[in-house]
Amino acid sequence: MNNQWNQFIYRCWSPFYDVFFNNGIFHKARRQVFHDILFKPKQRVLFVGIGTGVDLAFIPYDELQVEAIDYSDKMLQKARDKYRNSSIKFLQMDAQILDFESNSFDIVVASLLLSVVPNPNKSLKEMIRVTKDKGTILIFDKFEPTNKRLSFGKRMFRPLIKLLGTDIGLSFESVYENVENLCEIQEDVDVMMKGLYRKIILRKKGD
Repeated sequence: MNNQWNQFIYRCWSPFYDVFFNNGIFHKARRQVFHDILFKPKQRVLFVGIGTGVDLAFIPYDELQVEAIDYSDKMLQKARDKYRNSSIKFLQMDAQILDFESNSFDIVVASLLLSVVPNPNKSLKEMIRVTKDKGTILIFDKFEPTNKRLSFGKRMFRPLIKLLGTDIGLSFESVYENVENLCEIQEDVDVMMKGLYRKIILRKKGD
């Protein structure tokens, strides 16, 4: 996967994304991901890879300072159209090179992001960088199940599925080992599909 290919793929996905990823089990999963997150008024919150904006329905965005980025112009326009009357700032940006100052956000959210970017290690480091000390990084994504290899069938189809814009074989543990000196895992729970999709909360270390 690379940025140009992802731009093309998600331009194709944009008209149908909500049908697949904001209905049924995905809608229920997103609700579960956000239901116990404590948002405080005026907190600065960043959504990395906002897509069509489906996550915004689950937060009190009018009480917060929300900024949302995506690399796909078509996906981002869908989000802008949904929330045109809100104060949310939508920006086209590469999740691997965040154009924000370090220690800027109280909470950073990444839904179905690490499994689609070309370099998930770089993206996670960037998210941690822009998070304030003791701040929260909330991740909802699909990862290779912990201590369990993908089935033979999934391993066979993994290259094809990557061409469609996502990686079903990414190991969160492999990504996290590169940043464990910067943050700690507060929560790691199965959200759906027997652990394929997980909710992970990281807390950035600080004094």
